Amino acid sequence: MGRSAVFLDRDGVINRAIVRNGKPFAPVNFSEVELIDGVGLGLARLRNMGFLNVVVTNQPDLSTGKQTGLTLGAIHDWMMNTLDLDAIFVCPHLSSHHCGCRKPKPGLLDQARVQLGIDYGKSFLVGDRWSDVEAGQRAGLRAIFFIDYEYAEPKPAGDFQTVKSLNEAAEKIMKIMEKI
Repeated sequence: MGRSAVFLDRDGVINRAIVRNGKPFAPVNFSEVELIDGVGLGLARLRNMGFLNVVVTNQPDLSTGKQTGLTLGAIHDWMMNTLDLDAIFVCPHLSSHHCGCRKPKPGLLDQARVQLGIDYGKSFLVGDRWSDVEAGQRAGLRAIFFIDYEYAEPKPAGDFQTVKSLNEAAEKIMKIMEKI
């Protein structure tokens, strides 16, 4: 019997994505990082329900040189020390690298499952892009929540619930858990 977790995308779920021409981008400098209102409360609620809060994030700016590992490490250290997070798993690759860890593939989730002893059947995902939703679907998670910012990119397909925030997802997760 594994542990329950909520897998969280980073940009657009934890911190604001930088939107240019309708497309979301990650902050590349620490000064660009802005937590989304209510995220601390949502993470605390999930932790109080017994979930591990696990960030799974594509960060291709490492491969392109737009961001250094030192800067990314500082951002993640700050998040780990500021928020109720248990782990952050990063894919640094571009989609052209065809790695197994870049979402929509479930490789990052698989890494977390193995390292943290997570049971997919008792776990959830909150993301803001089609690739987050698809990664959760491929992993066979209990439920997937999609924060729809109306980005100029494809919408997710398949089974998921649309929410306005991490906090709303936490409320829905609580209601699901009450029925069990």
